[in-house]
Amino acid sequence: MLRRTKILATLGPASDQPGVLEGLFEAGIDVVRLNFSHGSAEDHIARANAVRELSKKTGRRVGILADLQGPKIRIARFKDTKVILEEGQAFALDINFDPLAGDNTQVGITYEPLALEVKPGSRLLLDDGRIVLDVVNVENMRVNCTVAVGGALSNNKGINLLGGGLSAAALTEKDKEDIITIGKIKCDYVAVSFPRCAEDLHEARRLLQAEGCHAGIVSKVERAEAIVDPVMDEIILASDAVMVARGDLGVEIGDANLPAVQKKLIKRTRELNRVAITATQMMESMIENPIPTRAEVCDVANAVYDGTDVIMLSAETASGKYPIKTVEAMHRICIEAEKQSAVRTSDHRVDHQFDRVDEAIAMSAMYMANHTKIKGIVTLTESGSTALWMSRISSAIPIFAFTGEEEALGRVTLYRGVFPIEFKNIEKDHAEVNRDIVKQLRKWNLAKDGDKFIITKGDLTGIKGGTNALKVIVVGQGLTP
Repeated sequence: MLRRTKILATLGPASDQPGVLEGLFEAGIDVVRLNFSHGSAEDHIARANAVRELSKKTGRRVGILADLQGPKIRIARFKDTKVILEEGQAFALDINFDPLAGDNTQVGITYEPLALEVKPGSRLLLDDGRIVLDVVNVENMRVNCTVAVGGALSNNKGINLLGGGLSAAALTEKDKEDIITIGKIKCDYVAVSFPRCAEDLHEARRLLQAEGCHAGIVSKVERAEAIVDPVMDEIILASDAVMVARGDLGVEIGDANLPAVQKKLIKRTRELNRVAITATQMMESMIENPIPTRAEVCDVANAVYDGTDVIMLSAETASGKYPIKTVEAMHRICIEAEKQSAVRTSDHRVDHQFDRVDEAIAMSAMYMANHTKIKGIVTLTESGSTALWMSRISSAIPIFAFTGEEEALGRVTLYRGVFPIEFKNIEKDHAEVNRDIVKQLRKWNLAKDGDKFIITKGDLTGIKGGTNALKVIVVGQGLTP
C-alpha cells in the first residue's frame, strides 16, 4: 500500500552519519528540510547535493525545503550560563544592559523595540513558554517584570508576547543572505518564518526569483496575528504551502487553543488549494527513545485525519538517536490512519463551477476514480497544477505525476497522494504516449494486466495549463488514441 501522507525530515548531524541518509530514503522520506537556523551554507549545499545524488541513484525524487531562521527575538546571555527564577520575584529585560552579564535579576535583550511594544499587564513567554513574565512597567527601555512561572533560564532563549503583536520583520538580513545560498541550491520550497502578512511572502518570492529560483513559498504560521480574518486567508493565498508551526504559535495563542487552530488552518489551506504541513514535536520522544509514546502516535494519526498533506520531523531526524526508526514508525502510523474511511472521502468543491478546463478535468478524474474500480491516476503535467487539484480530494487512489519538468517534479513531492515520476514525453501520437506510460508503470511495479488507470493530458505537450483530455485504459489491452 502506497502511503499518501508525505513525510518531511530535517537533516542535521544525525543524518550526516554514514548510511543514515540512505536509510531515511529506504524508510520513506518524501522531502528533506534544510534548517537555516543551524549550520553553514557549505553544510546545506553538501546535504542538498547528497539528496540529489541519492534521488538519481534510486530513481526516487525526494524534494528539498529550505527553512529560513526569521526574526527570533531572544534574551542575551548570563554570566553563569543560566539562572533560576522564582515565582513572584522581580526580573528585568534591558536593551542597555551588558549582553554577557545577565543574572537572576536582569538580562540583556537583542530586540530593541520590545520596550515600545509592551505595556503593564503584557505577558511575555520565554523559552517556548517555560518561563512566564508579567510586565509591571517600562522605564528607559528597561522592561520590569514579575515572574509568574519560574524555573531555569539559560542563554539566548526566545521571547514571545502572549496574543502576538511584536513588529519584527519576517525577513532578516541573515535570511536575505541565506536566500542567495538557496538560489544556488535550487530548492523546491522555501519556508518563511513568522510572516505577519501576505507582503512578507511576496517579498520572499521576489528575492528568490531575483536569484533565479522559482521555489514554492511555505508560510510558517507562528504569530497570533496570522490566524485572524482576513489575514489568514491572505497569507494562505500568497503561499504555495502553509506550515502549522505549533511551537511559537502555541506559545502566542495558548496551548489550549492550538488543536482547534490546527484543524482550522489545515481545512482552510486545502479549501484554497494549497498544501498543509503539520510540524513540531510530532515524535519528540524518539530523539532519545526507539519507540514513540502513545500520545505521539495519536497526534500523527489525528493530523492525517485532519487532512494534512505533510507531517514534519525536526530534531528527531536532525540530531536524534533513532532517525531511521522514527521515519519507519511515522510511516506505519500513517498507513493505518489512511485505512479509515473518513480519510478516503471528500466533498471538496462538489458544489463549485470550474472556470478552467484543466481544473474541471482534474476534478472529473477524481470523481471517476472514487466511484469506479480504478488502480491509479496518471496525470501528464508541465506545472504540477493538475496533480495539486487532484490531491485536494480525499481518496485512496494514488496519483502519479508524469513530468519532464524538474520544477514540477520537486513541487509535487509535498502533495498528498501524489508520486512524481520523471517522464520525458517526445511522442505526438496519443496511443504511443499511453503505451509509454504503461511501460513506466510496469517498470515501477505499479501496474499489472487488467488494472484500470485514468490518464489525463493535453493535446499539446510542453504547454502549461493545457490538460483537456481524460481517458481510461486497461493494462494489457490494446491502447488506442
